[in-house]
Parts: sequence; structure tokens; C-alpha cells
Amino acid sequence: MEDILKTHTEDDIYREDPVAETAYENFGIRYLFPWQRLVVANILEAYECFKLVQGMSEEEKRLFDAENSDSFCKGKQIVLLPTGAGKSLCFQVPALLLDGLTLVIYPLLALMTDQQRRMEEGALTSVIFRGGQSEQERELNFRRIADGAKIIIANPEVLKNRRLLEQLKQCGIVHVAIDEAHTTSEWGDTFRPAYLDLGEVLSFLNPPIVTAFTATASPQVLSRISDILFNGEAHIVRSESDRKNIHYFVRQCSVKKKEALYLAATQQRPMIIFCGTRNKAEDMCRELNACFGDEFSRFYHAGLERDEKETIEKWFFDSKDGVLCATCAYGMGVDKKDIKTVVHIEASPTAEAYIQEAGRGGRDGSVAKAILLWSLEDSLTYSKYASGSREAAMRDFAETDDCRRQVLLDALGAEQAVCSGCDLCNYREQKKLAVQLKGRKKKNYLAVLEKSGFTGDWKMAYGLIKKKNKYLNRDTFSEEMFNLMNDIYKKAFGLKIWNHSDSVEVLNQLSHYGFVQECNLLWKNNLKINKKSGNVFIQSIT
Repeated sequence: MEDILKTHTEDDIYREDPVAETAYENFGIRYLFPWQRLVVANILEAYECFKLVQGMSEEEKRLFDAENSDSFCKGKQIVLLPTGAGKSLCFQVPALLLDGLTLVIYPLLALMTDQQRRMEEGALTSVIFRGGQSEQERELNFRRIADGAKIIIANPEVLKNRRLLEQLKQCGIVHVAIDEAHTTSEWGDTFRPAYLDLGEVLSFLNPPIVTAFTATASPQVLSRISDILFNGEAHIVRSESDRKNIHYFVRQCSVKKKEALYLAATQQRPMIIFCGTRNKAEDMCRELNACFGDEFSRFYHAGLERDEKETIEKWFFDSKDGVLCATCAYGMGVDKKDIKTVVHIEASPTAEAYIQEAGRGGRDGSVAKAILLWSLEDSLTYSKYASGSREAAMRDFAETDDCRRQVLLDALGAEQAVCSGCDLCNYREQKKLAVQLKGRKKKNYLAVLEKSGFTGDWKMAYGLIKKKNKYLNRDTFSEEMFNLMNDIYKKAFGLKIWNHSDSVEVLNQLSHYGFVQECNLLWKNNLKINKKSGNVFIQSIT
């Protein structure tokens, strides 16, 4: 933080700095990070080079290009900034300084509306082009552009309209900013093919400056963005990838819904619980409200109507202790700064996606927890991915015995970092402390750590069967597990929420994947540990 630049002081020391002055006067921003400075400087420098070549002869342009190729390259840049690092400011400040329009391409309608609201709060006039607009609405937009609007907001699909594209070409667009640019690679091949055509759109509009912004991108995704948007030639600006205030945890559990209820009661809020499907988001929300009251939680997904989404967004934005159960449709670019805990019931498909979603927490700079729920079934499901692949990174993250933070950074091809907080590194530090404590037995101290939540339901079930080897059958195990888990929940938040069916689910997973089995002969039908199980994961944590 030592190298943050001030943009305003009482004696107006920075008044002759147009970038700093614009940030302060229009957005109330008193500080610019060095990487924000760098991105803005690249944009303005590329624009100055563009203006200089206007009116030159072809020979003069050739010589100028050869001598200033680096400046032109900076007009085509991919910017990687962590979530909450102020990407929007990197194109909003130049929009007020450039002699022309800025086109900003967003992936989601909700994000477009939210960004327009925030721009106009900062006295930056903008217009939105989206599908389904009438001729009158579009004519009004062009009148606002003629009257001095500085930013055009659009999504990739609306830019496939040739007539609209030709009209936009006449407006004098000098900068195209593509926000959440990882979606170019992630979505273009599946349900958003319009992203694959953005290269053609840029070629047609031919702006002198194009900037692609994203919070996370592995080397493979970065290369794909460069190919689609810049024909493989782009200047890369990368800040430090590590969000030090996000602390990473993995909870090993089979009955994830109950674990999520426990976390909602015991962890700091506001909280997001990311769910894999719309139905799971709605179901999780119902469970939370049944336990804690009707206004405790709401759900959010792409199947909601626009007015429903806006109502829920406002509720969560204003809430100081609410829990939002959401699919990945929520959060991209939405600026709720005080989220304290982000829970994933299902793992994200890639490390980049997980970092992006976990990064919804702590955008005000305060410490936030990112908690992944990981089951035996998850372990087996993710084992099908080749080692070193983008998809396998989430299994590496969940099952590492080293540092979770470093696994994520490695997946991005990023730097080595000293861990500022993950459950494994915290645990190792606590073990060191336990050894140093005089007059207290190490094993007792570590037992306290285990009871405090380092473990999860299936590991507790495994330990119970191991401790009472061959003395429990399915019914007696279910009863003991029922009592054990409800003791934990009762002490935590006053409710007994564990059911016998939950015990059955845990045991079924342990049995299905070969970690416990029923005895024959003398101990017939009683449960024992399968010592022949070759699963490295369970061996490493038991």
C-alpha cells in the first residue's frame, strides 16, 4: 500500500495532473493504484500517437509506426486486476479525457444497468444499447450521444446488428473496453457465440484503442483472449494476482446443505452461498428461512424476471447480515463491498472462476472467508480430469496438503506468495504454537482445533467407525452420528438440524467409494474400515 498515489490534498499539489484531478472531481477518488495509473497512461499515450499520425503521408506513418510501435501496442492491452481493484476507473477516467466516445462491452444486462447507475452518479453520461429496444429508444440514445454522452454500453449480441454497428461507426468511437474479458474464452464456445465475433466487430469499428479487462485468467485463457480480440498481439498489464484479504478454507462434508446452514449461523455475514443450479439455490434459501426466519435469505439466478432481480439486488446491497443463495449469474461486477463470507456448495469449474466468485468478498479491503464444501463424490468426479488441466486445479486446491492460496496462484501462472490466510497454513501455525505452549499437552490442544471446525461430517463419520471398529451396524451408526452432529449444531446455534437420513447419506458415500465396509461371519453386518482403500486423499487426512 506504500506506493498508492494520492490524487488530492489540501494544498492541491496534484491539481496539474489531469488524471488525478478527473478521478477526484468526478468520482471522489483520492487515490489511484500504480496499475490503474499504468493502464490509463497506456490508453492516453496510444490516443496521442493516433492523433499524431492523422494527416501524415503513408511514408511518414510507416516511419512513425516503426519508431513508436510500443506505444501503439499499448493501445491493445489485456489488463488483469483482482476483483475490487478498480477496473472501471481505468476506462471511465480516460472517457472524460479522450476526444471521442468509449464503447464498453459487458456480458450481463444486470451489470450494464448497475454500471450505468454508478457512472451517472459520477456525472459520466452514458447510453445503453441492448436487444429488444424500440426504434424510438435507439433514436433517443443517438440524440444523447450527440448531446455529449461519453460512454456507450452494449453487450456482444446487440453488436451483431449490422445496422446498429454502422451507426455506431459514425459516432467517433476511439476506445473499446471489454469488461470481464475471460468470458470471451469461457462462454464463446458454448452459449455466447457472439463473443467469438468480437474480433470482427473491433475490425469493423477500427478504434485506435482496445482494452480487455478481467480479474482472473490462466495462461491458456489469456492466450485465447489475445487470439480472439487482438489476433494474438496484445500488451499485458498484470497487477499482483493475490487478494491477501481473502482467506481460503475447505470443509470436508457429504451433507452440504446442513454444513451451509451451520456456516450461515456461525460465520460472519453478509454471505453469499453459491449453488450449482437454480433449483439448488431456491432449495438452500428455503432451508435457511425455515431455520432462521423468512427474511434471513433470498435466492438469485438467471431465471428471475428483471424486476425480481433488481428487488433482490437492492435487498442484498442494503443488507448488513443477509444471506444470498445464488448461481454464478450473480456478482460479476456488482459492487457490494462488505461481503464477509463466500460459500461454494459446488466447486467452480476452474480455478479462475473460483477466484472470481470468491473475490466477491472483502471488496472493502476487510478480511473475508472463502469456504469450499468438498465431498468424497467431488473427489471422484474431479479425478477424471487430467493432471495439470484447468479443471483439475479445483481438486488440487481442495485436496492439497500444502497451501491453498498457492495452488490457486499456480493455476493462474502467477507469482509465489506468502500465505496471508488459508486453513492449512493456519493449522500449521497453530500446531507450532501448541508445541511451544508449556503445561498443555499437544494432543489435547489439537483436539480442540479439530472440534472447532477443522473437520467435516464424513471425516467425523469415518473417525467414529474407526474408533468403534466392528461394533456399529448401520442403524447404531446412524443413531450415534445423529446425536454427535446434533450436539455440534445445538451448541453452535441452538437448533438440531441433523436427520437420520443425513447419517445414511454420509455412510452411503463412505461405503460407495470403498472407505468402509460391512463385516462377514462373526461380526456380520457391522461396519469396519477398509484398509485396502487406495485413495490417497482419505489416507492423507485420517
